[in-house]
Amino acid sequence: MTNSLVGIAEALEALAAAGAERSPESLTAAELVAVNKAYGALRRRVDAAFAPVAAEIARQSRRELGKQSFAKRQGFASPAALISTTSGTGIGEALRIVQVGEATAPRMTLTGDPLPAKRQYVAASVARGDLGVTPAAAIVTLLDRLALRVDPARIDEAERQLVELAPGMRPDELSKLLARVEAHLDPDGVEPQHEDARAQRSLVIQERDGMVTLTAKLDAETAAPVKTAIEAMVTQVLRRNEHASTDERDLRSVKQLAADALADLCRHGLSCDRVPTGPATTVVVRMSLEELQSGIGAATIDGLDQPVSAGAVRRLAADAQVIPCVLGGESEILDWGRLKRLFTPAQKLALAGRDGGCIFCGAPPGWCIVHHAKWWERDTGPTDLENGVLLCTGCHHRVHDDGWDVEIESTGPTGRVWLVPPAWIDPARTPRLAGSSRLALTA
Repeated sequence: MTNSLVGIAEALEALAAAGAERSPESLTAAELVAVNKAYGALRRRVDAAFAPVAAEIARQSRRELGKQSFAKRQGFASPAALISTTSGTGIGEALRIVQVGEATAPRMTLTGDPLPAKRQYVAASVARGDLGVTPAAAIVTLLDRLALRVDPARIDEAERQLVELAPGMRPDELSKLLARVEAHLDPDGVEPQHEDARAQRSLVIQERDGMVTLTAKLDAETAAPVKTAIEAMVTQVLRRNEHASTDERDLRSVKQLAADALADLCRHGLSCDRVPTGPATTVVVRMSLEELQSGIGAATIDGLDQPVSAGAVRRLAADAQVIPCVLGGESEILDWGRLKRLFTPAQKLALAGRDGGCIFCGAPPGWCIVHHAKWWERDTGPTDLENGVLLCTGCHHRVHDDGWDVEIESTGPTGRVWLVPPAWIDPARTPRLAGSSRLALTA
């Protein structure tokens, strides 16, 4: 508890130093960044201090204690209800902080000898203020689920790497990371999970008040061609808008574009033997040749977070236009030097194998263009793989306008890319790991 309080005190000092005592509207952009960062650190420190307290409340409120439960003696039906009410959080947040507290608390053997925490790497990261309660709970949930099926040493190593990768991730990035880690650690579990999800697929069409509502739940295999086709058609319009004059711009929202794309696909389907997949639309599946041949392992589909089994890949290949991750044959030129300004489709597919999508926000490859890390005009950068990264249109403008730089380690599927923030965001300009390398374990 003493260490936690020291951490809170340090976070409060950092907050004051950042300028939190001044009115927000008086802060410069750099000061606002610093204050926001300091508040985040303080929040994580407070949660770290409270987690063991929440775990102790839960321990003293065990169901077997009946009316002597601590929570019930305070007038609450459960420890989560007590914590939620007194802290002003939701029940879900209260349950997560209890879960983290229990997983990170020191333990003892039956003879009273001390044992490390159940999740010692998570415990250390939470205690340092690096990892918040919500991502910590998600990591603990995944590892607990895999504990009975995966070797403890691999679980331990995965935990170590996860707590290094997770800090600073958005919730959607963390979900994608955890899905891929689960498939990596337990490839035999991918097929049963996929079959369960496939059994739950559904589409409900309802008409009410002059509108028709479509409610769909699709597994990754079923969703892949649907999502790919619609997103390709929407992206085509958005790219036309980027270079169109005000009078020529398509004023439909993205949601309206998606609805119209679905209607167009179905309209074509009524008159064609096979529904077209839209403009230059392809489902891109990435997995190793060994996994495809053996039928053991998992693949990823561009634009989808959930990995699929080798069996699902075979079915996709039979039912849709699929490109496996085999790139750079004799007929493909993947490096153009200064002969061409724009990257080719083959180069983009190769880079998607490394970047997985926009290296900044994680948007699917279909939404992205290839950005010259060393700019074409300013730096006379070549149109080569070693100088290309995927960026969506919004993040492309962000990199150019805000002064971000890109550093590339290599062009292979295991290559890594870093984003270097401008000095007004980070005076030290510390490179930040970007792209799909943030979403995979090293072993």
